[in-house]
Amino acid sequence: MDRYVYRRRNDGVFVFNLAKTWDKLQMAARVIVAIDNPQDIVAISARPYGQRGVLKFAHHTGANGVVGRHTPGSFTNQSQKGFSEPRLVIVTDPRTDHQAIREAGYMNIPVIAFCDTDSDLAGIDIAIPANNKGKHAIGMLYWLLTRMVLQMRGSVSAVSPWDVMVDMFFYREPEELKEQEEAQEAAAAEAEGTAGFNAALPGEGEYGDAYGYNPSGEAVQGGFAGGFAADFEAAAAPAAAGGAGIEYAQPESFGSQF
Repeated sequence: MDRYVYRRRNDGVFVFNLAKTWDKLQMAARVIVAIDNPQDIVAISARPYGQRGVLKFAHHTGANGVVGRHTPGSFTNQSQKGFSEPRLVIVTDPRTDHQAIREAGYMNIPVIAFCDTDSDLAGIDIAIPANNKGKHAIGMLYWLLTRMVLQMRGSVSAVSPWDVMVDMFFYREPEELKEQEEAQEAAAAEAEGTAGFNAALPGEGEYGDAYGYNPSGEAVQGGFAGGFAADFEAAAAPAAAGGAGIEYAQPESFGSQF
């Protein structure tokens, strides 16, 4: 992998020459397009960081995506349930997907792999120099490879660009998904509570609110206060007996008893 390295930083990290990475991506895309049946292509990723990118690549290109542990004998044992005879194998990391590379070598199947500076190139036909450790780097590589394949097939062009965002290929932590779902539920509950608080009170009319307040000073025709005032009638005063007023008797004089 020395011929793909541009320089080495002071902290010991190697920097790839991106021009060579781009050339190898285009070469891999040409090989993929040359296969008539996309079902004859198998993309494999045993590492969790590359599983989302593999599934998205398989979905958009029509290839087969295999995530998780590779079952030994999938390419060599015909009596196995998951046996397949692909014409091309794409692996995310040669270190973790070494079993698939070994079986592809037994069956003379070409292999395309994303290789880092510490990757073993034995059994690999097209090595794409790139960082295969980070989740964002792996997602970007599969997104670029998918877009190149679609462009060479003619389904994506400058007139009709590809509208799939690159973050759809990134691996997402289960805790991150759970936090996002909880935040969405909290926002929905808060919006529902705010809508109920701001709802109009019963009896609120055009000329005033539900409590009879009218800033314009006009008579309130509707509302709770208006309706209550309209329905209320003052009771008439009770009539006096005989049509006359009530007379009170004078107390008797008790003389000098006291």
